[in-house]
Amino acid sequence: MNMFLGEGWQVKPAGGATGEAYIAEQGEQRLFLKRNSSPFLAVLSAEGIVPKLLWTKRLENGDVITAQRWVYGRELKAFEMKEPNVAHLLAKIHHSVELLDMFKRMGNDMLTPQRIIDDLKASMKRHECDDLLFQKGLKFLQTQQEAVNQEQYVVCHCDINHNNWMMSDAGELYLIDWDGATVADPALDLGLLLYSYVPRHEWKTWLANYGLEMSDHLLLRMHWYVVSQTISVMLSNMDRGKHAEAETWQDFLKTLLDDSF
Repeated sequence: MNMFLGEGWQVKPAGGATGEAYIAEQGEQRLFLKRNSSPFLAVLSAEGIVPKLLWTKRLENGDVITAQRWVYGRELKAFEMKEPNVAHLLAKIHHSVELLDMFKRMGNDMLTPQRIIDDLKASMKRHECDDLLFQKGLKFLQTQQEAVNQEQYVVCHCDINHNNWMMSDAGELYLIDWDGATVADPALDLGLLLYSYVPRHEWKTWLANYGLEMSDHLLLRMHWYVVSQTISVMLSNMDRGKHAEAETWQDFLKTLLDDSF
Protein backbone atom coordinates (compact mmCIF):
# COMPACT_ATOMS: atom_id res chain seq x y z
CA MET A 1 0.00 0.00 0.00
CA ASN A 2 2.90 2.35 0.62
CA MET A 3 3.50 2.66 -3.13
CA PHE A 4 0.52 4.96 -3.74
CA LEU A 5 0.73 6.80 -0.42
CA GLY A 6 4.20 8.16 -1.14
CA GLU A 7 7.32 8.33 0.95
CA GLY A 8 7.23 8.62 4.70
CA TRP A 9 3.94 6.81 5.28
CA GLN A 10 3.79 3.94 7.75
CA VAL A 11 0.99 1.40 7.34
CA LYS A 12 -0.04 -1.05 10.05
CA PRO A 13 -3.04 -3.37 10.58
CA ALA A 14 -6.00 -1.79 12.36
CA GLY A 15 -7.27 -5.08 13.76
CA GLY A 16 -10.81 -6.33 13.19
CA ALA A 17 -12.24 -9.68 12.16
CA THR A 18 -11.49 -9.42 8.43
CA GLY A 19 -7.87 -8.23 8.66
CA GLU A 20 -8.56 -5.86 5.77
CA ALA A 21 -8.33 -2.57 7.70
CA TYR A 22 -5.19 -0.49 8.17
CA ILE A 23 -3.93 2.71 9.75
CA ALA A 24 -1.63 4.90 7.66
CA GLU A 25 0.46 7.53 9.43
CA GLN A 26 2.87 10.24 8.35
CA GLY A 27 3.86 12.68 11.06
CA GLU A 28 0.60 14.04 12.47
CA GLN A 29 -1.43 12.85 9.47
CA ARG A 30 -3.46 9.69 9.85
CA LEU A 31 -5.80 7.82 7.50
CA PHE A 32 -8.08 4.82 7.88
CA LEU A 33 -7.57 2.44 4.95
CA LYS A 34 -9.64 -0.55 4.02
CA ARG A 35 -9.33 -3.17 1.32
CA ASN A 36 -12.51 -3.98 -0.62
CA SER A 37 -14.84 -2.03 1.65
CA SER A 38 -18.56 -1.66 1.00
CA PRO A 39 -19.15 -0.28 -2.52
CA PHE A 40 -21.72 2.17 -1.15
CA LEU A 41 -19.17 3.78 1.18
CA ALA A 42 -19.35 6.98 -0.91
CA VAL A 43 -23.09 7.34 -0.18
CA LEU A 44 -22.57 6.64 3.52
CA SER A 45 -19.84 9.28 3.58
CA ALA A 46 -21.90 11.86 1.69
CA GLU A 47 -24.73 11.48 4.19
CA GLY A 48 -22.43 11.78 7.20
CA ILE A 49 -23.14 8.24 8.41
CA VAL A 50 -19.45 7.23 8.34
CA PRO A 51 -16.26 9.35 8.48
CA LYS A 52 -15.53 11.23 5.26
CA LEU A 53 -14.26 9.23 2.28
CA LEU A 54 -11.13 10.91 0.89
CA TRP A 55 -10.20 8.74 -2.07
CA THR A 56 -10.53 5.34 -3.70
CA LYS A 57 -7.78 3.50 -5.62
CA ARG A 58 -7.84 0.23 -7.53
CA LEU A 59 -4.77 -2.03 -7.32
CA GLU A 60 -3.39 -4.07 -10.22
CA ASN A 61 -4.83 -7.25 -8.71
CA GLY A 62 -8.34 -5.75 -8.75
CA ASP A 63 -8.57 -4.95 -5.05
CA VAL A 64 -9.99 -1.55 -4.16
CA ILE A 65 -8.45 0.52 -1.35
CA THR A 66 -10.45 3.30 0.29
CA ALA A 67 -9.09 6.03 2.54
CA GLN A 68 -11.25 7.79 5.12
CA ARG A 69 -10.57 10.76 7.33
CA TRP A 70 -9.23 9.58 10.65
CA VAL A 71 -11.63 10.48 13.42
CA TYR A 72 -10.45 10.71 16.99
CA GLY A 73 -13.14 9.40 19.27
CA ARG A 74 -14.45 6.34 21.04
CA GLU A 75 -16.95 3.53 20.79
CA LEU A 76 -20.31 4.09 22.44
CA LYS A 77 -20.89 2.50 25.81
CA ALA A 78 -23.79 0.07 26.05
CA PHE A 79 -25.86 2.44 28.20
CA GLU A 80 -25.48 5.22 25.61
CA MET A 81 -27.50 3.24 23.06
CA LYS A 82 -30.62 4.56 24.81
CA GLU A 83 -29.78 8.14 23.83
CA PRO A 84 -31.91 10.09 21.30
CA ASN A 85 -28.95 10.69 18.95
CA VAL A 86 -28.69 6.92 18.33
CA ALA A 87 -32.39 6.78 17.42
CA HIS A 88 -32.01 9.84 15.18
CA LEU A 89 -29.05 8.41 13.24
CA LEU A 90 -30.69 5.01 12.76
CA ALA A 91 -33.83 6.76 11.48
CA LYS A 92 -31.70 8.78 9.06
CA ILE A 93 -30.14 5.57 7.75
CA HIS A 94 -33.47 3.77 7.38
CA HIS A 95 -35.02 6.74 5.58
CA SER A 96 -32.11 7.28 3.17
CA VAL A 97 -33.46 7.04 -0.37
CA GLU A 98 -29.95 7.37 -1.82
CA LEU A 99 -28.67 4.41 0.20
CA LEU A 100 -31.64 2.24 -0.77
CA ASP A 101 -31.26 3.15 -4.44
CA MET A 102 -27.59 2.19 -4.34
CA PHE A 103 -28.43 -1.22 -2.87
CA LYS A 104 -31.08 -1.81 -5.51
CA ARG A 105 -28.67 -0.86 -8.31
CA MET A 106 -26.19 -3.39 -6.91
CA GLY A 107 -28.86 -6.09 -7.22
CA ASN A 108 -29.13 -6.91 -3.53
CA ASP A 109 -31.98 -9.31 -2.77
CA MET A 110 -34.31 -8.33 0.06
CA LEU A 111 -34.01 -10.30 3.27
CA THR A 112 -37.64 -11.39 3.48
CA PRO A 113 -39.18 -13.56 6.22
CA GLN A 114 -39.43 -16.43 3.73
CA ARG A 115 -35.75 -16.18 2.86
CA ILE A 116 -34.81 -16.14 6.54
CA ILE A 117 -36.88 -19.26 7.23
CA ASP A 118 -35.41 -21.06 4.21
CA ASP A 119 -31.87 -20.18 5.30
CA LEU A 120 -32.49 -21.38 8.87
CA LYS A 121 -34.02 -24.63 7.64
CA ALA A 122 -30.99 -25.29 5.43
CA SER A 123 -28.60 -24.50 8.28
CA MET A 124 -30.48 -26.73 10.72
CA LYS A 125 -30.49 -29.56 8.18
CA ARG A 126 -26.75 -29.15 7.67
CA HIS A 127 -26.22 -29.43 11.43
CA GLU A 128 -28.66 -32.35 11.64
CA CYS A 129 -30.33 -30.26 14.31
CA ASP A 130 -33.59 -31.67 15.66
CA ASP A 131 -33.40 -29.99 19.09
CA LEU A 132 -36.90 -29.27 20.43
CA LEU A 133 -36.01 -25.63 21.18
CA PHE A 134 -34.88 -25.03 17.61
CA GLN A 135 -38.05 -26.66 16.30
CA LYS A 136 -40.17 -24.53 18.63
CA GLY A 137 -38.42 -21.40 17.41
CA LEU A 138 -38.84 -22.38 13.77
CA LYS A 139 -42.54 -23.14 14.34
CA PHE A 140 -43.02 -19.66 15.82
CA LEU A 141 -41.35 -18.07 12.78
CA GLN A 142 -43.49 -20.07 10.37
CA THR A 143 -46.74 -19.45 12.27
CA GLN A 144 -46.18 -15.70 12.40
CA GLN A 145 -44.65 -15.31 8.94
CA GLU A 146 -47.71 -13.84 7.24
CA ALA A 147 -48.40 -11.54 10.18
CA VAL A 148 -44.96 -9.93 9.97
CA ASN A 149 -44.92 -9.43 6.22
CA GLN A 150 -45.02 -5.76 5.28
CA GLU A 151 -44.07 -3.56 2.34
CA GLN A 152 -41.53 -1.13 3.79
CA TYR A 153 -37.99 -2.35 3.23
CA VAL A 154 -34.93 -0.23 4.00
CA VAL A 155 -31.17 -0.59 4.23
CA CYS A 156 -30.46 -2.30 7.56
CA HIS A 157 -27.02 -2.38 9.14
CA CYS A 158 -27.72 -5.80 10.74
CA ASP A 159 -24.98 -5.49 13.38
CA ILE A 160 -25.94 -2.62 15.66
CA ASN A 161 -23.62 -3.69 18.48
CA HIS A 162 -22.50 -0.66 20.48
CA ASN A 163 -18.92 -1.32 19.34
CA ASN A 164 -19.94 -0.25 15.83
CA TRP A 165 -21.17 3.16 16.99
CA MET A 166 -18.49 5.82 17.21
CA MET A 167 -18.61 9.23 18.89
CA SER A 168 -15.92 11.65 17.68
CA ASP A 169 -14.18 14.10 19.97
CA ALA A 170 -16.19 16.80 18.15
CA GLY A 171 -19.47 15.12 19.12
CA GLU A 172 -20.23 13.54 15.72
CA LEU A 173 -21.94 10.15 15.83
CA TYR A 174 -21.13 7.50 13.22
CA LEU A 175 -22.21 3.91 12.52
CA ILE A 176 -19.33 1.94 11.02
CA ASP A 177 -18.61 -1.57 9.65
CA TRP A 178 -21.20 -1.95 6.90
CA ASP A 179 -20.00 -5.25 5.42
CA GLY A 180 -23.10 -7.16 6.60
CA ALA A 181 -25.74 -4.62 5.59
CA THR A 182 -28.78 -5.69 3.58
CA VAL A 183 -32.26 -4.58 2.55
CA ALA A 184 -34.82 -5.72 5.11
CA ASP A 185 -37.64 -4.72 7.40
CA PRO A 186 -36.39 -1.89 9.68
CA ALA A 187 -37.76 -3.97 12.56
CA LEU A 188 -34.64 -6.14 12.18
CA ASP A 189 -32.31 -3.34 13.36
CA LEU A 190 -34.86 -1.93 15.77
CA GLY A 191 -35.52 -5.23 17.48
CA LEU A 192 -31.87 -6.13 17.90
CA LEU A 193 -31.09 -2.70 19.35
CA LEU A 194 -34.04 -2.43 21.73
CA TYR A 195 -33.82 -5.99 23.06
CA SER A 196 -30.08 -5.61 23.61
CA TYR A 197 -29.83 -2.15 25.12
CA VAL A 198 -33.10 -0.48 26.08
CA PRO A 199 -35.32 -1.45 29.04
CA ARG A 200 -38.82 -2.41 27.90
CA HIS A 201 -40.48 0.52 29.71
CA GLU A 202 -38.33 2.94 27.66
CA TRP A 203 -39.15 1.50 24.24
CA LYS A 204 -42.02 3.87 23.56
CA THR A 205 -39.86 6.93 24.19
CA TRP A 206 -36.93 5.56 22.18
CA LEU A 207 -39.19 4.75 19.22
CA ALA A 208 -40.72 8.23 19.43
CA ASN A 209 -37.21 9.67 19.07
CA TYR A 210 -36.73 7.39 16.06
CA GLY A 211 -40.02 8.65 14.63
CA LEU A 212 -42.33 5.68 15.15
CA GLU A 213 -45.32 5.00 17.34
CA MET A 214 -45.09 1.75 19.24
CA SER A 215 -47.77 -0.68 18.03
CA ASP A 216 -48.60 -4.36 18.45
CA HIS A 217 -47.60 -5.01 14.84
CA LEU A 218 -44.19 -3.37 15.29
CA LEU A 219 -43.62 -5.27 18.53
CA LEU A 220 -44.43 -8.56 16.79
CA ARG A 221 -42.11 -7.81 13.88
CA MET A 222 -39.24 -6.88 16.20
CA HIS A 223 -39.82 -10.02 18.25
CA TRP A 224 -39.90 -12.17 15.11
CA TYR A 225 -36.58 -10.85 13.83
CA VAL A 226 -34.89 -11.18 17.23
CA VAL A 227 -36.03 -14.83 17.44
CA SER A 228 -34.70 -15.52 13.93
CA GLN A 229 -31.37 -13.80 14.63
CA THR A 230 -31.00 -15.63 17.93
CA ILE A 231 -31.41 -19.01 16.23
CA SER A 232 -28.91 -17.94 13.57
CA VAL A 233 -26.33 -16.88 16.18
CA MET A 234 -26.81 -20.16 18.09
CA LEU A 235 -26.12 -22.15 14.93
CA SER A 236 -23.09 -19.98 14.16
CA ASN A 237 -21.65 -20.57 17.63
CA MET A 238 -22.21 -24.30 17.27
CA ASP A 239 -20.35 -24.15 13.94
CA ARG A 240 -17.34 -22.59 15.64
CA GLY A 241 -17.43 -24.89 18.66
CA LYS A 242 -18.36 -22.04 21.02
CA HIS A 243 -20.67 -24.12 23.19
CA ALA A 244 -20.75 -21.75 26.18
CA GLU A 245 -21.88 -18.87 23.98
CA ALA A 246 -24.45 -21.12 22.28
CA GLU A 247 -25.92 -22.03 25.68
CA THR A 248 -26.23 -18.35 26.62
CA TRP A 249 -28.18 -17.67 23.44
CA GLN A 250 -30.21 -20.82 24.06
CA ASP A 251 -31.37 -19.39 27.39
CA PHE A 252 -32.26 -16.13 25.66
CA LEU A 253 -34.27 -17.99 23.01
CA LYS A 254 -36.23 -19.79 25.74
CA THR A 255 -37.12 -16.42 27.24
CA LEU A 256 -38.18 -15.03 23.86
CA LEU A 257 -40.41 -17.99 23.07
CA ASP A 258 -42.06 -17.76 26.49
CA ASP A 259 -43.31 -14.28 25.54
CA SER A 260 -46.77 -14.61 24.04
CA PHE A 261 -47.79 -12.95 20.78
